Amino acid sequence: TDPVSPARLSMGGMLALPRGQGPHQVGCTDVMVGHTRQGLFLRLFYPCLPRAGAAQPLWIPRSEYCGGLADVTLGHRWCSALLSIAIGSCKVPVSWNEPLKPCSSGYPLIIFSHGLGAFRTLYSSICTELASWGFVVAALEHRDHSAATTYFCTAEAGTEEWIPFQRVPQGQKEFYFRNKQVHQRAQECVRALRLFQGIAGSGSLPNILHQGWDLSMLKDNLDLTKVAVMGHSFGGVTAVLALVKEPSFRCAVALDAWMFPLENLLYPEVPKPVLFINTEKFQTPESIAKMKRLSSRNSQTRIVTMLGTMHEDQTDFAFLPGKLFSHVFGRRGTLDPHKALAITSRAALAFLQRHLKLEEEFGQWDELLEGVGDSVVPEAPLGRSRL
Repeated sequence: TDPVSPARLSMGGMLALPRGQGPHQVGCTDVMVGHTRQGLFLRLFYPCLPRAGAAQPLWIPRSEYCGGLADVTLGHRWCSALLSIAIGSCKVPVSWNEPLKPCSSGYPLIIFSHGLGAFRTLYSSICTELASWGFVVAALEHRDHSAATTYFCTAEAGTEEWIPFQRVPQGQKEFYFRNKQVHQRAQECVRALRLFQGIAGSGSLPNILHQGWDLSMLKDNLDLTKVAVMGHSFGGVTAVLALVKEPSFRCAVALDAWMFPLENLLYPEVPKPVLFINTEKFQTPESIAKMKRLSSRNSQTRIVTMLGTMHEDQTDFAFLPGKLFSHVFGRRGTLDPHKALAITSRAALAFLQRHLKLEEEFGQWDELLEGVGDSVVPEAPLGRSRL
């Protein structure tokens, strides 16, 4: 492929992520706990108190992530500088570190798991949207070598240890490598829930990033009887496995789940309902068969497909200008990304209302759960692509 010049990259403008459509203004902060790999790193999206002139966070938090992305998506770390020029200054339309808006009944909580080669900020559009409807969303950055890159701060002041993306080692079977990762990821989802349970109990918890955002604000503002787990791709199957590991998760929303890494023994063990929202281009008959195994065991599990979409349409990359998107990913879906986001978030909200027992108006979107509506079909439209 021809090298992409910075001038050509900027054609068509920059990334423009949408604001949340719900009634709440959305705030955002980063949280890191613990000085080892066994700690946690996440970006928190939450309903906040509005304030004029609030700062907005960078979409790509640091230049190291451009290097990781260039390595994963383009196969060339040298493209990192070009990516930095193209997307390094893009902002997320949320308020950085603004105070949480109090909620006496407590906000429901969603733990979000990213896909292979992604990291905590690349699903800002869906996380922002859900937070704008009254959820606290914790977008994890996994430390199983599946993130484009990530890091932790060691106990020694000012030092960081980076955890690079790792491809399947030569000679190792992909299933065993990925299966080990998915178990670590699901365990991190459980640890994230424990983190919030700890805050709800004692209120105090040191965020080693010193953001000036006090985690004890969450103490009386979360309803931890209403917790769901959600993710995209590798994160989708992570969410399914997290249901097996942690009874407090009431349901899972799996966006274009990559079902391959889950061992067959575990399918009968998934106790709670899952909403599978698939894109038209990614799923295989084997993967759909695995989803159907789950739906045959739980009458509340739902499988729907968004027509005119491909795998990246459920990430923030969908909002990149067309030329840049096609250089990085090739062809894109035909469905407008704002519409795809609306379908995804409304179906998720209807499903969460049903299974977290929320008293909101999200039931108005119930028909999406049956695959009824514009650009959605029930189950999988294999072999009849209209892209």
